[in-house]
Amino acid sequence: MGNPNKPLRARDPKIAAVVNQNGCTGCEACLTVCPVDSIELVPGAEKPGLFKLVEIDLDRCIGCGLCPKICPWETITMEPYPQAKELAPLVTIRSVVPGHRAGVVSPV
Repeated sequence: MGNPNKPLRARDPKIAAVVNQNGCTGCEACLTVCPVDSIELVPGAEKPGLFKLVEIDLDRCIGCGLCPKICPWETITMEPYPQAKELAPLVTIRSVVPGHRAGVVSPV
């Protein structure tokens, strides 16, 4: 994962946020609290302005834990970083990461 247009963090965090897109409504509440801009808005598949979701860029997440606290739908969890890298692709329906195939575990 990772957006090539943003710089990476200095080191891997102990924990990282994972959003289960099956419960995400695209309300964007989490976007307002992320201190490192690691949450990306995923446009709707058929109509970009509708049916939006969010995705956590695990290459940028610092594990601060703010996004799950503000998520009104409780779809964001904090996981140990190695497990987050394995879990995120399994709960991703749509992705903004070029070359990332949603729902497929990529090598860690």
